[in-house]
Amino acid sequence: MSGLFERLRRQRPAPPPYEPPLSTHQLWLVSLAAPVNRSPEASRTTLYPFRSRDDAAAERWLREQWEIPDRDELLHRLAGLLEDGYRAPLREQTGRDPLAWDIALYTDVVRKGYAAGHLDAPTAWNLLRATVMPTVAAYDSWHEFATDYLLVRKVWMEGLRGRADEDFPAPQAVSDAHLRALLDPAQHASPWNRAPWHVISLPDRPL
Repeated sequence: MSGLFERLRRQRPAPPPYEPPLSTHQLWLVSLAAPVNRSPEASRTTLYPFRSRDDAAAERWLREQWEIPDRDELLHRLAGLLEDGYRAPLREQTGRDPLAWDIALYTDVVRKGYAAGHLDAPTAWNLLRATVMPTVAAYDSWHEFATDYLLVRKVWMEGLRGRADEDFPAPQAVSDAHLRALLDPAQHASPWNRAPWHVISLPDRPL
């Protein structure tokens, strides 16, 4: 038995699928999901959502968190997020059209759909590009995007009070700290510093 555990200990996680280096526009698109990608296993600078290859985790996540078993349901849910999403009933509560929450979720679901094998890379990129026009029309900076995201997250957290899944999401303080780190100019690894907001309005180029 000890030999089995020794072999398992020596095993290394499989690398993610090879992806060519991202362009400035591609990194900007992927970075829309950065607010929801807090775990150490998450990759915030690639189309593939994890640092190690774990297609099964992506498929399981889609089924358990979103009830998405296949490509058809994935595309249906993505269309809903882009058109109305969770922001529709929040407009009266927030006094604004809180797009950032839905865009972050949309981008995350696209990336998980790619990892689960429901989307190929060209399709995933096309779906992500659909976020550009509404997002840049709504916000002028990553700071505005983050502020709106946090606003809606707080409303969502309030709605969970007293429900069975009240303790499911990370505490608000964790999300706040994560967003501060993404916005901190001293954090050179932050994708928001590597792909500033304005780059999506400039000609695309290799990083």
